[in-house]
Amino acid sequence: MKRLRGRRPERSEYKVEYQHGLISLLDGDDVMPILRQQQHWLCELASHLSVEQIDKVHAPYTWTIRQVFEHVADAERVFGYRILRAAAGDTTPVSTWDENEYARRRFGLGTFTTIVSEVGALRNANLCLLQRLVPSCWDHYATVDEQSITVRAMAWLCAGHLHHHLQIVEQRCGVSVQRSP
Repeated sequence: MKRLRGRRPERSEYKVEYQHGLISLLDGDDVMPILRQQQHWLCELASHLSVEQIDKVHAPYTWTIRQVFEHVADAERVFGYRILRAAAGDTTPVSTWDENEYARRRFGLGTFTTIVSEVGALRNANLCLLQRLVPSCWDHYATVDEQSITVRAMAWLCAGHLHHHLQIVEQRCGVSVQRSP
């Protein structure tokens, strides 16, 4: 039996408990369809948000919805970079990034539509990268935030991270949209 390269990672492929929580949010046995379907969810959700909702902080949260989407763009970029390095066999440890500092620095230009388009483009780029990896690359380990993790686990974390934030946006804004085509 041939094993899927994008199969759900074994618990030994990542170490941190919050990573397990993000991966556990996802249904399915292959990350690739999940990553693709999330593009639909992203666009559907964004199209159902009003200007008032986008620029409002919904207690107890401290970021606006716009900042959440900016964060998702930043995270998608970071996941792609980490996956690229690990897949290439680059064993140089990768340090953490301060998501709160990035959010505070809000780049500030562009519309909400532009931010959503950026997330979609970054997800597309990450999908293209993952699709061209030979199966053995999915098993490569990297040291990220002083923890060992595989390319496979990072791909699942990328999907789990977006799922987590889109789910919170739905709850915060009282919106429920179709998550897949």
